[in-house]
Amino acid sequence: MLWPNSLLPLILFLLLFIYGESASIRRKVSQTCGYEACHETDPNKLNIHLVAHTHDDVGWLKTIDQYYFGSRPKLQKAGVQYILDSVIQALVADPERKFIYVETAFLWKWWLRQNEEVKETVRNLINEGRLEIISGGWTMNDEATTHYQSLVDQYTWGFRRLNDTFGSCARPHIGWQIDPFGHSREQASLLAQLGFDGMFLGRLDYQDKANRLKEKTMEFIWKGSPNLGTKADLFTVALYNTYSPPPGFCYDVLCNDEPIIDDPDSPDYNVDERIHAFMQYVVDQSKVYRTNDVILTMGGDFTYQQAEMYFFNMDKLIRYVTEKYSSHVNIFYSTPSCYLKAVHLTNSQWPTKDDDFFPYASDEHSYWTGYFSSRPTIKFFERMGNNLLQISKQLSVLTHLQDNEKELEQFREAMGVLQHHDAVTGTEKQLVAEDYARLLSSGMQQGMLTSFNALSKWRSSGNPDLTKENIYSCTQLNISDCLYTERQNFVLAIYNPLSQNVVSPIRVPVQEGRYKVMDLTSEHEVISQMVPIPKSVQEVPGRKTNATHELVFLTSLPPLGYKSYTVTKIAQEPSPEVEAIVSIGNEFYDVSVNEYGHVVVQWKKEKNMSTTQSFHYYEGMEGNNEISLNRSSGAYIFRPRNVPIRNFVKPGSYKIYKGPLVQEIHQYVTDWISQVIRVYNGMQYIEFNWLVGPIPVEDKIGKEIVTRYSSNLNSSGEFYTDSNGREMLKRKRNYRQTWNLKIHEEISSNYYPVTSKISLKDEQKFLKLSVLTDRTEGGTSMHDGEIEMMVHRRLLKDDAFGVGEALNESAYGEGLVVRGSHYIIGGSIKNLDELALKEKSLALQLLLRPWLFIIPAQSNSRTHMQYASEAHHSGLTKLLPSNIHILTLEPWKNGTVLLRLEHIFEVGESETLSKPVEINIQDLFTTFTIVSIKETTLGGNQWYNDLNRLKWRSETNEVLEKEENISQPVEINSSAINVLLTPMEIRTFILTVTPKKL
Repeated sequence: MLWPNSLLPLILFLLLFIYGESASIRRKVSQTCGYEACHETDPNKLNIHLVAHTHDDVGWLKTIDQYYFGSRPKLQKAGVQYILDSVIQALVADPERKFIYVETAFLWKWWLRQNEEVKETVRNLINEGRLEIISGGWTMNDEATTHYQSLVDQYTWGFRRLNDTFGSCARPHIGWQIDPFGHSREQASLLAQLGFDGMFLGRLDYQDKANRLKEKTMEFIWKGSPNLGTKADLFTVALYNTYSPPPGFCYDVLCNDEPIIDDPDSPDYNVDERIHAFMQYVVDQSKVYRTNDVILTMGGDFTYQQAEMYFFNMDKLIRYVTEKYSSHVNIFYSTPSCYLKAVHLTNSQWPTKDDDFFPYASDEHSYWTGYFSSRPTIKFFERMGNNLLQISKQLSVLTHLQDNEKELEQFREAMGVLQHHDAVTGTEKQLVAEDYARLLSSGMQQGMLTSFNALSKWRSSGNPDLTKENIYSCTQLNISDCLYTERQNFVLAIYNPLSQNVVSPIRVPVQEGRYKVMDLTSEHEVISQMVPIPKSVQEVPGRKTNATHELVFLTSLPPLGYKSYTVTKIAQEPSPEVEAIVSIGNEFYDVSVNEYGHVVVQWKKEKNMSTTQSFHYYEGMEGNNEISLNRSSGAYIFRPRNVPIRNFVKPGSYKIYKGPLVQEIHQYVTDWISQVIRVYNGMQYIEFNWLVGPIPVEDKIGKEIVTRYSSNLNSSGEFYTDSNGREMLKRKRNYRQTWNLKIHEEISSNYYPVTSKISLKDEQKFLKLSVLTDRTEGGTSMHDGEIEMMVHRRLLKDDAFGVGEALNESAYGEGLVVRGSHYIIGGSIKNLDELALKEKSLALQLLLRPWLFIIPAQSNSRTHMQYASEAHHSGLTKLLPSNIHILTLEPWKNGTVLLRLEHIFEVGESETLSKPVEINIQDLFTTFTIVSIKETTLGGNQWYNDLNRLKWRSETNEVLEKEENISQPVEINSSAINVLLTPMEIRTFILTVTPKKL
C-alpha cells in the first residue's frame, strides 16, 4: 500500500515513536553482528549491496568543532551531530536498514553527549549488526606522510574507545581508506596485523584504474610485506566510483538529484526511468568485477544530515528493483563486511600486488605529490608530538603513574587527529591548520605535565624535597629558543626514549659567555663547546629569546632512562671562536664549499665516493583549473611550470667554526635561504640544517624549494624510499610495476613520500647513499646519483581540489619560515652490518630524540653535587639486542601495561642483524616485575589466539591460511618469559605487573 504523501510525515513520526519506545524497553538484544548479520546472497543472481555511509573529515575546510556542531555553514553545510542523531532515528524506524560509521573521534564526541536511552539504542544497533563500525581508528589516516608508530597508536586508541564502550561487536575487521590520496604498502601490512579481513580503497591513479577495470583486477590480494609473509597479506577492493553513489542517485539534502517519485498520478512519476538507469549502471559495474556481487557506496562527504531522506529513497529503490528484476537481481542494505563475506564465499582466485599506490594522479596533469611537503612546520610539529607522547607514556609506566589516564587521553586523541588525511598532509585551510596546532599544543602541555610529575617522582626516590622542583621543557629548540636555559645555572635531566644506549649531541641555547657542564653521574666536567647561532636563525619571526649561542656537549644516555647534568656560567666573556677558511671534517668526511656556493662532501674511507649539495626551486604552474592542462600547483598538486629548474647563481657567503666536538659551516645562499652544515667528531653522518623563508613572491610567482644531493654513484635509474618509516620500497624512474606508464608530468610523476629515508645504491661500486629526514617530505631521483628533496612550498593559486585557497602560509605577518634537517650517511655496503646499524640507529634517534627537562638551579638551595644521588636512572635492567626495539610502553587498563616489541631489520638488510631473535623479558624492567603476559593483535583489542582471518586464494593457488604463527607462543617458565621476534615483526602484549620501589 502506498501512503498519501500528505500523511507520510505523520506516519513516519508514529513509526519512530512506536519503535523508539519499544527500543527503550528492550534493554538487550542477541549479538548477531559481523558476518552473522549479513543478508543472504544468491549465487545465481546479481547481488546488489547498498552501503549507506558518510565520510566525515576530522577537519578540512572547517575545524573539528565546526564540523561537529555544524557552525560556519557558509563555508560548508556539515554538522556531524545531526548526522549521527538522524542516522540512529532512521535505523530505529526500519530494522532492514544498515549503516556504517568510520571516524571514532566524532563518534566519541557525540557519544559523550547522549542520554542513557540513546546509548542503549546505539548498543543494540551495533549488537544487531545494523550499525557497523568500520576501520575504527581515531581518524581515517593519511598513508603518505604518517609514521607507522603514530598509525599504530591512533588505531589502538580508537579500538580501545570502541571496545570499552560497545564490546566485541564494535571490533572493526574491515579497512575503509576511501579518501587518502594514494596508498602505502605499510598501511596494508598494518591492517592485516590488526586482524582485518580486507580493505576498501577509493582513489586510484587514473591510468592504474583504467587498466584494472579493463583487466578486471579491481580486487586483489595485497602482499603487505615481503618480510612477514601471509601474515601481512590483505584482500583489497578498489571501489568503482571512489566513494560516491551512482550518478543521479544521491538522495541527501546536500544533493541535487531527483527523488524517486512513485505516484502514478503525478506528472513527475519516474520509477521506470530511474530503475532502468540504476540497473544499467549496476550492470556496467558488474562487468568489470569478477563475481556477481556489486557494492554501491550510497553516501559522501557529510551526507545523512537528514538520514530519512536518503533511506526513504533507497527503500523505494530496493522495492522497485525487487519488483521488476527479482528473477535475477537481489538488492538489499549491506555493509563492506557483508560484501566481503559474499565475495569470499565464491572461493575465487585473485591477482596479487606487492608494491604500493604512489604517486597518485587523478588526470594527466594532476599528480598529488605536493602534499608530501605542504605545511612543513605542522609536519615537524606532529613528529615532535609523537616524540613527547611516547616519553609521557613510558614515564607513566616506569614511575607507576597509572592514575594519570585522563591527562594522557587528551594527548593521545590530539595525536590521533593529526593523522587525518587532511591534517598532517597540509591539505586543510589555514584556519584549520591553526586549530590542529592548537589541539596538539594543548595535548603536549598535558604530556609535559605527566612527564614532569613522573620525572620528579623518579628523581626523588623517596626524597620529598625533590618533588617540589620546578621542571620545564622547551618546544622551540629547533629555532634555538629556550627561556629556561638563558639562566646562568640550571640542571638538565635528559631522557632517552629508545631501548638502546644513545650517544647524542645536546645543543642548548644560551647567552654569550663561558659555561661548565658537569656530568652528575661521574661527577666530572664534560667537554663542551660554544657555537654562535646564525644571524638568520636569530631573526626568525616569532623568536623571542636573547640567546646568541648554543652550548654543545655529548651525552651517553641509558635506555628508557635519563641522565643529569649541571650547567654553570663561569664567565661573562665568550670563549674565543676559532674560524677556518677551507673545510671541515672528521674521521669520515671532508666538507667544503666550492666556487659556485655548493657544498662538497668527500668520503675518506671510500675514496671514490663524493656528493655535492645545492638549493634550487621550481616555479609553480598557475592556471584556471577548468581543464587538466590548466591545472595549478597547490596544496595537493605539485606541478612545476614548463621551464627549467631555477638555480641560485651567486655563491653567497659562509663562515666556518671549529671546536673539540663539532665543526660547522654557516652558509648564506640568499637572504631567505641559509644552512648550517655540521660534522661531529666520531659521528658517521653529516647534518644539513637548513632555513628557508620567507619565500619571496613579489614577482607573483609561486615557488617550490628543493635541495639536491648529487653524487657520483651510478644508481641505474633506481632509488629507494621508506613506507611510513618502516620497510623500504624500490622505485624506478618513469616506471610503474602494475601498468605501462604514460608520462605527462615528468617531474611530479616521479615524486614519492619520504617519511624518514631515501637511498641510492651503486651495485658495481658497492656503495650506498642515504638522506634521512626530520619530517615527511617529497623526494625523487631525477638523475642517476642524485637525491632531490622538497623542503618548502609557497604558492599563489589554488589547485581546485576542494581546499579553496592557495598554499600561501604566513606567520607573524610574514611568509612562513621553516627550519629543518637532513642527515647524510653512506659508504660501502660490502659490510652490511655496520652501515645498516648506523642508518637504523640514526633513524630511530631522529624519530625519538632525547628530551631535555630543565630544572633551574636557583629553585632550591642545594649545591650541584647534591644532585648526584638522583643523577640517572634506566628503565631496563639489561641491554636489548641492537635489532630489537620497544615500540610501545604505555599504561593500559586496570593497572596493566601495553608492551610492543619489534624487530627493526628486514630480511637481507644485514648479515647478522636480520636473523630472528629470542629475548627473555621477565626481568627486563627495573621498576616493575611482570606477573603475567598475554599476546594480542597489533591493536590491543583481540587476543592473538582468537584471531581467525578469512582465507583467500591467489591466482598462484597460494592459500592465505589462518595466521601462520611466524612467532612461536610466548614461552613462560619460572625463570624466563621468552619472546621470539622475526625480521620486521611487531608483537603486542598486555602485562600484569607488580611495581617495585623506585
